[in-house]
Amino acid sequence: MDGGEEAELARLLRTALQGDEKAYAEFLRRAASLVRGFARKRLAQGSIDPEDVVQETLLAIHLKRHTWQSDLPVGPWLYAIARFKMIDAFRKVGRRMEVVLDDAFDPPAPEPEEAASERDIGRVLDSLAPGQRAVVSSISVDGRSIGETAEALGMTEGAVRVALHRGLAVIAKKFGRG
Repeated sequence: MDGGEEAELARLLRTALQGDEKAYAEFLRRAASLVRGFARKRLAQGSIDPEDVVQETLLAIHLKRHTWQSDLPVGPWLYAIARFKMIDAFRKVGRRMEVVLDDAFDPPAPEPEEAASERDIGRVLDSLAPGQRAVVSSISVDGRSIGETAEALGMTEGAVRVALHRGLAVIAKKFGRG
């Protein structure tokens, strides 16, 4: 942006802040053009639509127009807002990660270590009292909920929680963590 364009933008914004709607519309039109060029240069094809950045920037300018100091240039203020809106757009895209998995995905075959782990689990469970063994196995190994376990074993949910806690405490003590 050259000095003449900077001066004209500043004049339009000053006039707009005094209530001139036509000056404000012209300021926004020119600002949109500048931000559009700024965004197109910096955004990769297809990652983020430059028009989204333009619209977000214009909205922020409208909401924060009172923060511009009339004795300072408009360009840096305008581009700072555009830069922050572009960063926000990248953050939004970064939060959503889409991964396409093939429908024919086959999980890897269990390795010998897993068989050893199953034996270890069996030994640990064998060291528990029968009621604790049934509860810990149902919840921790089979993945059932407390409610499902209570129903399957004919216990109350409170009794299942107590048996689970006690069983896990025995296991932790056996492995030196309790």
